[in-house]
Amino acid sequence: MAGGWGHWDASWLWSLPLFAITIAIHAVGVVAIAHGLVVWRRGHPRGDNFPYARIEAIGIIVVVALILGALHAIECCIWAAVYVHLGAFPTVADAALYSVDSMTTRGSSTGTGMEEHWRMMGAIEAGNGMLLFGISTAFLFAVMAGLWKKPVGG
Repeated sequence: MAGGWGHWDASWLWSLPLFAITIAIHAVGVVAIAHGLVVWRRGHPRGDNFPYARIEAIGIIVVVALILGALHAIECCIWAAVYVHLGAFPTVADAALYSVDSMTTRGSSTGTGMEEHWRMMGAIEAGNGMLLFGISTAFLFAVMAGLWKKPVGG
């Protein structure tokens, strides 16, 4: 169905569960990181011992950002694996590059392109990526704000 919605039905049917799965993975990851930070904070009372408190804060931010980056990589790999399974791309490398480009909303840099009837998946993945990166950004901001919050009674 050239120009109609019919050839995108399969894209939607595959994309919506992928959207939900990657959001769930990200939510579990963010909650796990938050829990780890709460547990860590219980064992490390706050102090204003400069420069160590600042170095520690930098370390926490870097570790949280790396974990969030790993979550994004896992989520891209899930989309890429589905692209390969569906035959949307001939190689894993093409599917992975396309997935990272879509997830980051950078745009496709693959020369081969995607099979036409799967193209809607790239647009849906871009929307998924915007939401995932928004969650990561908000969480990282909350972590940083918590690191600079004045301790109670301090």
